[in-house]
Amino acid sequence: MPTPEKHALLSASSAERWMHCTRAPRLEETLPEHTSEYAEEGRLAHAIAELKVRKKFTPMSTRAFNAEMKKLKADPLYQEEMQEHTDTYLEYITECAMRYSSTPHVAVERRLDFSRFVPEGFGTGDCVMIGGGLLRIIDLKYGKGVPVDAGHNPQMLLYALGALEAYLPIYGDTIKRVCVSIVQPRLDSTSEFLISRDELIDWGMNEAKPKAETAFKGEGDFVPRDWCRFCRARATCRARSENATALEDFGFAKPPLLTDAEVGEILQKAKELSKWAADLEDYALQAELSGRDIPGWKAVEGRSNRQFTDIDAAFARLESEGVAEEMLYERRPITLTAAEKLIGKTKFDDLMAGYVIKPPGKPTLAPDSDKRPPYSPAAADFAGAAN
Repeated sequence: MPTPEKHALLSASSAERWMHCTRAPRLEETLPEHTSEYAEEGRLAHAIAELKVRKKFTPMSTRAFNAEMKKLKADPLYQEEMQEHTDTYLEYITECAMRYSSTPHVAVERRLDFSRFVPEGFGTGDCVMIGGGLLRIIDLKYGKGVPVDAGHNPQMLLYALGALEAYLPIYGDTIKRVCVSIVQPRLDSTSEFLISRDELIDWGMNEAKPKAETAFKGEGDFVPRDWCRFCRARATCRARSENATALEDFGFAKPPLLTDAEVGEILQKAKELSKWAADLEDYALQAELSGRDIPGWKAVEGRSNRQFTDIDAAFARLESEGVAEEMLYERRPITLTAAEKLIGKTKFDDLMAGYVIKPPGKPTLAPDSDKRPPYSPAAADFAGAAN
């Protein structure tokens, strides 16, 4: 099963963070690394995907494939929907291979060394494909919480540099272009980014390398922003604390006295403050549970709901007291998502095409960097009328 990049201080997966906040890696190095059920679930899905791609593109008997798949299905985190999502990933890789005029070389879970650009830098490419002057690096992201775009994505560009380092000695100047792709099947999202070989190397030498060298030395600045999300120091980082508490700069002016520009600036800081507060709360709870004391706080038992110890016996007793059986059960339709899981997304889309609509979403506030178009009341009214 794929494993995390445990030994790379400047990993490709954290490149967005260390390229902006160069002090972060050495600080994180002093803190314990934690995993989560989501991460373990992702690794299992990656293992299933890897097995399917190997079966498709490398010699593997059906017997060996089935035996390995049986082991993966025995994992407590296994869910049947993993099969469909990894099929989506395999279909995309197959489509990419078919775009080549001749059969491309395909490497699965390829170790990629980009240490010429990043000190001790290495990672693992989910799928590397090469032929006809085009090098492809394809990455599966199984999570569904954060959409990730391939455009100028530093993780993918570092993987691409590692792939160039591996294949340039073999293919030489025949490699002219590089395409990086990110497949997020649970978000129904696939993005691609095409860059020339020379542009990629220029980015590696003039953007990634200087920042990597600064980060490796532990120099530069702490720059708290969105990339703090997965940083090990996110809860207790002093720079993040000072950035979040900068709301004090605005004093206690009431909202009606603020200009629109001030409202926009305060909202940016308030968003970061709410994320930081959630990280602090989680940190403090874990500290209390481990026996440490956070002054002014304590761990307590949360709210819980009553439940039957034996629902069948309980209902039998109620029926014996004259309660009708039909009064004890509710008949309600399953959700659209649950129905989709019953038959799979592809078949569901075919059968339900005329029965499913996606109405306009309720207006919500988002930063200018959000890729969704600005909300238009007129367009929403038109969509509602059309439905």
